[in-house]
Amino acid sequence: MKRFLFTLLAVFALTAAACGSSDDSATDAADSTDDTAASTTTEPTDETTTEPIEEPTGDPIRVGIITSTSGPLQGYGDQYVAGLQAGLAYATDGTNAVNGRPIELVISDDGADPETAISQATDLVGQGVNIIGGTVSSGVAVQLAGFAAENEILYISGPAASDAITGVNGYTFRAGRQSYQDVATAASLVEGDGGTVLVFAQDTEFGAANVGAVEAVLGDRGFTVDSLLVPATETEFTGFADQINQAAPDLVFVAWAGETSGAMWQALGQQAVFDTAPVSTGLADEVTWPFYGDAATGISFLNHYFPGAPSNPVNDYMLENASVVDLFTPDGFVTAQMIVQALTEGGPDDVDAMISALEGWTFDAPKGTQTVRASDHAMIQPMFTARLLDEDGTLVPELIGTLDPDATAPPEG
Repeated sequence: MKRFLFTLLAVFALTAAACGSSDDSATDAADSTDDTAASTTTEPTDETTTEPIEEPTGDPIRVGIITSTSGPLQGYGDQYVAGLQAGLAYATDGTNAVNGRPIELVISDDGADPETAISQATDLVGQGVNIIGGTVSSGVAVQLAGFAAENEILYISGPAASDAITGVNGYTFRAGRQSYQDVATAASLVEGDGGTVLVFAQDTEFGAANVGAVEAVLGDRGFTVDSLLVPATETEFTGFADQINQAAPDLVFVAWAGETSGAMWQALGQQAVFDTAPVSTGLADEVTWPFYGDAATGISFLNHYFPGAPSNPVNDYMLENASVVDLFTPDGFVTAQMIVQALTEGGPDDVDAMISALEGWTFDAPKGTQTVRASDHAMIQPMFTARLLDEDGTLVPELIGTLDPDATAPPEG
């Protein structure tokens, strides 16, 4: 058997991602856009400017934000919205306005349900909105991407990680990372070539994207890839853990999202899956860390973001100004930066000009320097590896390394 480094890819989230959920994780119907409209008019901090800020007087520019603020991905949605609000203040020097026109965020709760999201997007377009941001669900994001092309509006996907979003059409961009970048980061922690890999994931758009990414990245290194996909609504995982033990792979790659993460990790620990094979996953949001159990401090994780991973002024600003800072807060922050770039350089009424303003754009983000690849709108960005330390009973993340943006960039074309 080949030797592997212990690593973890628990998604959003990779996990999250954030990051992604699917049609199967639909919850109660979301609130209407009218009920959830929110104008972000956060006062700037002293670090933003020392000059009085002139109140914007122009007509508001309405931007639709569709994401999960309820349901299985609510935690991710809360992180995303917190980053969005802080990023808007940062990108506009505290005015929350472009050229004297205030930016009004109309926030809708999709509950991780594609039908709800499309209904909300239809309503927004009917109101004259031509920029939509979000979501944390891959299943929703794929549907919104198609909607954007049909209606010729600008769409900036959020933490949703599905590779299918990149290059899907000329109207769709992404603010977060994608599954290929997650897997390429995890691959940097795997020693040797060849062996068997079992992808343990939810049977969703997000799970399928991770299976494809593992096949693309590790398949090229001689690994045989199989998958065990679980219904997104499943809450009992003992039997699935037993199936992993029976398969006895050389490496288990876990791609998971949402509120069942804790039960899933507990089942893997109780059934001694960690004794069967090394487990690879992503360091997800902080609430999930205790669920890794006794294995937590022995794992090297791939990571999209944790507050101590990057060190730069933009990250410092987000740490000081976002109400929640966790795995997907940077995705909201970057969404706001992209919205402001599109409006400033393109103009709110010219979608083609806004697209041109984003293509090829390189900018400083909380994670570091990022670039919107012009050819397919992939977000080229740094990725991280990390470990968890036990400090007096509290798990604390420590950075192992930072992967340059080009090291995990998805293939073009």
